[in-house]
Amino acid sequence: MRFRAVDIATIVGGRLVGADVEVAGAAIDSRTLTTGQLFVPVRGLRDGHDFIAAARQAGAAATLSAGPVVEGFPTIVVADPEAALRALGGSARGRLGERVVGITGSVGKTSTKDLVAAVLARRLVVSASEKSFNNELGVPLTLVNAADDTEVTVVEMGARGPGHIESLCAVAAPTIGVVTAVELVHAELMGGLDDIALAKGELVEGLPGAGIAVLNADDARVWSMRSRTGARVIGFGIDTGDLRATDLRIDAQLRPRFRLESDWGHAEVVLSVRGRHQVSNALAAAAVALACELPLEEVVAGLAAAELSPWRMDLRTTATGARVLNDAYNAGPASMEAAVRALAALPAVRHTAVLGVMAELGEESAAAHRHITEVAAEVGVRIIAFGVADYGSVDPAGPVIGRAEDIDDALAQLGELDAGDAVLVKGSRVAGLERLAAALLET
Repeated sequence: MRFRAVDIATIVGGRLVGADVEVAGAAIDSRTLTTGQLFVPVRGLRDGHDFIAAARQAGAAATLSAGPVVEGFPTIVVADPEAALRALGGSARGRLGERVVGITGSVGKTSTKDLVAAVLARRLVVSASEKSFNNELGVPLTLVNAADDTEVTVVEMGARGPGHIESLCAVAAPTIGVVTAVELVHAELMGGLDDIALAKGELVEGLPGAGIAVLNADDARVWSMRSRTGARVIGFGIDTGDLRATDLRIDAQLRPRFRLESDWGHAEVVLSVRGRHQVSNALAAAAVALACELPLEEVVAGLAAAELSPWRMDLRTTATGARVLNDAYNAGPASMEAAVRALAALPAVRHTAVLGVMAELGEESAAAHRHITEVAAEVGVRIIAFGVADYGSVDPAGPVIGRAEDIDDALAQLGELDAGDAVLVKGSRVAGLERLAAALLET
């Protein structure tokens, strides 16, 4: 989205020093910034102000700053660059029209966002969150970086406590809200399942009366959120709801196919994404698209062609014929169980899961990790625990056959892999297990 620097200064309550230039979108990382963007220096592990010169060299048109002013570089002086970004995001939202889709939930947010964007793009100009940009920085960046001719904006919304979703809704003002599921994720910060449901439900509370709430009817806590909104409610679910999946099958590549039953009609759906758990996300995407008046045949075509963000149920084959299922982006109890069961469904002689920690589970951590070990034992999957002891004691007879402390150690314990092997790589972000998937495919 294009702004004049002087207008940005007015919007954010700042002061422009230097020339009034046009900017196109914004960035908070000088390494990924594209020519013409506004640089927003945020304070994290490093102070973004230290990278203003690098942003200028990378082609930034202007910068926000709560400190230094670089001579000859248009600078909008503000008290707080992050607050200024939120204000700019709110202004961008005012230019985006009526259809803004907000997506939240304990699991499946990014995959659902990817599916929604892919389906809507069959008929509409769509702007969507990059990767998992879903916090107080990512949401306004999504709005500011939306194309000027955007017809639908898809915004992922994360929460790490009560009030977070409410604050994101204040910026994004969604008119369609999707809640995927309530699961035990970030429990250390958010509390139990009822607390998580309370926080996630802030999205449906933020919808206007003329809006649409798209809710998982298979999840009792999500489905009960319909009482928290005056918006129209559309339910989706494997077993119940306005959109349902019947005759569900999974092929040898883990791709689901099913018959979509809905008030809009019936159709055979074949997904390009992998895992049974993606069926629920696909139903949510179909509900959004049908509510936006896309024809059913376009919804089916969009789901068949959709691709997910990196490191999510990415199935590849090594040079020796082993199959590697890379689901390393993040992990919680529900997604970990789904991935382990998906691994077991792959045709192979040996099924081995290299599993990192499921972080931020608080008092529930030990029990959650033990449950995954029980699931692995049930479905015949061997575990190599990566940097975590909670999966249980090592026993060559299984299910925990080893423990690795680094990537080289994990590679050594996996040993020589061939066409008889299927390997799952999964853990929370702190584990960084995508490096193991890359190393397996390189060798």
